[in-house]
Parts: sequence; C-alpha cells; structure tokens
Amino acid sequence: MATRDETAPHIPLDFERKPEAEMLREASSLRERLAKRRSVRVFSDEPIPLDAVRDAIMAAAQSPSGAHKQPWTFALITDPEMKRKIRVAAEAEETEFYERRAPDQWLEDLAPFATNASKPYLETAPALIVLLAQSQGEDGEKHYYVKESVGIAAGVLIAALHLSGLATLTHTPSPMTFLRDILGRPENERPFLLLPVGYPAQDCQVPDLVRKSQDEVLFEY
Repeated sequence: MATRDETAPHIPLDFERKPEAEMLREASSLRERLAKRRSVRVFSDEPIPLDAVRDAIMAAAQSPSGAHKQPWTFALITDPEMKRKIRVAAEAEETEFYERRAPDQWLEDLAPFATNASKPYLETAPALIVLLAQSQGEDGEKHYYVKESVGIAAGVLIAALHLSGLATLTHTPSPMTFLRDILGRPENERPFLLLPVGYPAQDCQVPDLVRKSQDEVLFEY
C-alpha cells in the first residue's frame, strides 16, 4: 500500500456534511436544472456579464486532474475581429468535413439536427471560450491523464455556465489546430473544445429530443 509522503504539506479538509433531506432536495434540483440544458445554435448578440463567464471558467479550473497538473488553458474571446477569423477558419474545416470526410452514416445521424458548414453563431455569440489541453508544461513537465482531466473540466464549465443562466454549444471542428494559430498559443497546447456562450435568440428552437432513462444509463451492483 502506498503511504503518504510526510514532507508533502496537507491541510484539514473543508467539507460540509448536510442533512439527508437537504442532500436529496439539492440533488433533485440539480438534476432538474441540468435536464433543461440544451445546445443552442441561434444566439442573441446581446451583451452578457463577463464576470459570470470568468467565474464559470474558474469553477472549471477547480476540477481534479492527474497528479494535480491542471493541464488546461481557457481562452475567452470577445474581440469581433478574432471571432470573425475563428468563424472563417472553422467553416473551412467544416466544409471539408461535410463535403469530403464525413461518413454517410455520420451525415445520416446528423440530419435531424439540420447542421451544416455554416457557423454564424461563432460571430453572433458575445463570447467564445476555447479550452486547450496541455500535453506537457511549458518547461517540459510531464502531464498525466490529460484528456480525462480536461474532459472533466469541460463538463464542469458547461454545467457552471448553464446554472449561471447562459447558453452554450459544444463545437469541435476537426482538426482544430487553427484555433491555436489564431490565438497564438504555444505548441504544448492542443484545442479541445470551442464553446460559444450567450443568451439564446428570442426565436431560438432546439430539436425535440428524448434523453435516455435512468434504467438505460444507471446500473447498480
């Protein structure tokens, strides 16, 4: 059994144990609120409180990571010219995907969502967040479980933005190296997720989806 390095500093855990009834209320409320989260492709250009976005990013930055290396960088983009460059580059990749690379089955599965290579929301949404995964530290320091760690942070970020009252869309054009180039990020960072953030347009509609039931996703042993 591994033993704790006594030279590594530790502090008492700050943990609040809640009454069971309160736990159940909060868990039920969280489930109901997150069940309302939907991917939005039609955004309003109305300004949003950027401090709420910054707080959501910092909430995501509290996520657990392999050996506590925190292998993530968050880029918050509100500059119109930079958003335009991102849209142009993303649409070029998406056009290549839809016209040449996408398998027929993938296109068939995407058909109900009416998606295509046009991504106007990348300019309309008042903010974009690019989440980048660090393959290693700037000094060559080794990072562990990078995809798993950054994936956890992405989930926390999406939930935090939704619970703050903002809409998002998980956008992953492939490849995404153009984002690193536009942002001028170093070679050790690889774009993981592009997230438009804002309010839905007043006439926004979303697909009528049915999520899997508890019996389909939860197995107890």
